[in-house]
Amino acid sequence: MSLPHKNEEYGTEVYWDKRYEQEAEDASFDWFKTYADVANDIRKLIPSRTARILMLGCGNSKFSEDMWEDGYKNIVNVDYSPVVIEKMRNRHKDMRPEMTWEVKDIRTLDGLDTSSFDIAIDKGTMDAMMTSSTDVWDPPDQVIKDCTAEVSQVIRVLKRNGIFIYITFGQPHFRKRYLTGAHVTRNTSLEINQLGESFHYYMYTLRML
Repeated sequence: MSLPHKNEEYGTEVYWDKRYEQEAEDASFDWFKTYADVANDIRKLIPSRTARILMLGCGNSKFSEDMWEDGYKNIVNVDYSPVVIEKMRNRHKDMRPEMTWEVKDIRTLDGLDTSSFDIAIDKGTMDAMMTSSTDVWDPPDQVIKDCTAEVSQVIRVLKRNGIFIYITFGQPHFRKRYLTGAHVTRNTSLEINQLGESFHYYMYTLRML
């Protein structure tokens, strides 16, 4: 795995394309939590195995693969790196043909219809957009713009009663601002659950009402 010289490179397409080009065809990496770590939570939040699921910033994580193996077949995986999307499409096209892989920027989600998904999942993708900030209390305008754009688009593509699941190490007083506010144009409810015992992660669940 090629690590960036500076943390803010995690928020650039150039870094990810280069990294994925250098990695082996079967390489995978999961940020924060694996599916096994949160499977019980996911099953409670998504009781229907036929739910249409949007995986935001999928990278080469095994999270979607493991969800597919657990019965969730209808998963649309998006990432802005065409390199990783092509690799993942080739990796899964024969064994898991129901899953699709599309090059998309999570800040725009161009081409995805309004109210077309039951679930959207972000596991560390929004966090990557925050790496240009050295002050979590006062992030730069671009970070705020990028993160609120993602949430606005997720809200657009989710159906009524849809759920946005966001998994992060970010504590509530640093993350709630992106999940609430004027850019949240629908009635929603937000639930926050702490994961882990020593080093804490958080699962934010934003429900469309």
